[in-house]
Amino acid sequence: MCQDHATPSGPSEPKQHEDDGDRSEPFPWDAGVFDAHCHPTDTMSSIQLIPNMQARCLTIMATRSQDQHLVAQVAGSHAVTSRDELDVKDGSAKLVPAFGWHPWFSHQLFDDTVAQPSYNPPESSEDDEAAVRAAKKAHYQAVLAPSPEDAGFIDSLPIPLSISTFTKATRENLSKHPLALVGEVGLDKAFRLPRQWNADDAASRDDALTPGGREGRLLSPQRVAVPHQQAILKAQLALAGEMGRAVSLHGVQGHGVLFDTVSSCWKGHEHRPTPRRQRRLVAPGAEDDDDDEIDDEKPSVGGKPYPPRICLHSYSGGVEVLKQWFHPTVPAKIFVSFSTAINLGTDTSRSKFNDVVKAVPENRILVESDLHTAGDAMDGYLEDMYRRVCHIRGWQLKDGVARIRRNYEEFIFG
Repeated sequence: MCQDHATPSGPSEPKQHEDDGDRSEPFPWDAGVFDAHCHPTDTMSSIQLIPNMQARCLTIMATRSQDQHLVAQVAGSHAVTSRDELDVKDGSAKLVPAFGWHPWFSHQLFDDTVAQPSYNPPESSEDDEAAVRAAKKAHYQAVLAPSPEDAGFIDSLPIPLSISTFTKATRENLSKHPLALVGEVGLDKAFRLPRQWNADDAASRDDALTPGGREGRLLSPQRVAVPHQQAILKAQLALAGEMGRAVSLHGVQGHGVLFDTVSSCWKGHEHRPTPRRQRRLVAPGAEDDDDDEIDDEKPSVGGKPYPPRICLHSYSGGVEVLKQWFHPTVPAKIFVSFSTAINLGTDTSRSKFNDVVKAVPENRILVESDLHTAGDAMDGYLEDMYRRVCHIRGWQLKDGVARIRRNYEEFIFG
């Protein structure tokens, strides 16, 4: 999720850097350009720009209580329903919806599947407002670190929603949209909650922005405890596995913990590498391109405890951690997407960008904008990253765009 997703000024143009490749070659929009991860429902006024975009298809993420219905609403008029629709060059961008609860907002959910949930309201909340406030305080003190003591800060937070209630609503959204993903979900060890609105800020906030984002507020010391984030993530991964849906996965400053959390879902379902002697007995050309040297069943299309396909969105980790995701025993198909907004946003992320792009298998690379507003800026960020990836991989531009299109279709359709 773009760190600037809720800034009223909107996105600026992508910055140019050395060794960005030749920018004079016309960009092959007609080959089909796809955004693997974006947030235009954060700025609903920009949705009207989607039909005029150059991009062929946008993958639009839900993140919190305020945008689940907005993603569903936009999907009702723009969603792709078949692979054939991606071939239609009618001048109108289409979209694939994704429904999920982002780790930035995971404190707003409570796990009601455990014996002692963090939130225990009275049976009749209308009769005892003080008891509700006490239950709410206990929840936030349990899932936030450091434990908040400021009554005003706690009061500004919403009454938590049970994970079962959210999962039920998400299952309904996924059922209505057969190609929908589960996303944006994940873990984030760096994010701190914004402070509550003060009177002056609240009066001047931009009503064009969907509520719930930071919107320039100062940050509090509080972070969401990692174990709580893990519980919320695992519930959503289980739902994705149950329904055979792909996942868009967020990870910041905890790539090892993220891998351990996700991989725990497929424990006991790992692929078994084929012994070298047995491989010699396989006829040439008989191996599956994507599952080479594997002798057990292919990744499930549904009914497993793990998602069949996972995209590491705006992947910011290093090459060594990336190798874990592509180990031959991993039963899910792993994709990696890159965005100018995140992967080139700091000197640290930019320093490892080229090496990471080179390390991803060519049939698993995706491109995204991660922007919070649709239109020309989103197209511009996509073109920028497509050009960079093609340059780094040594691909001719049109060939590279076509490769990434095939990867996107594999990620969405399986």
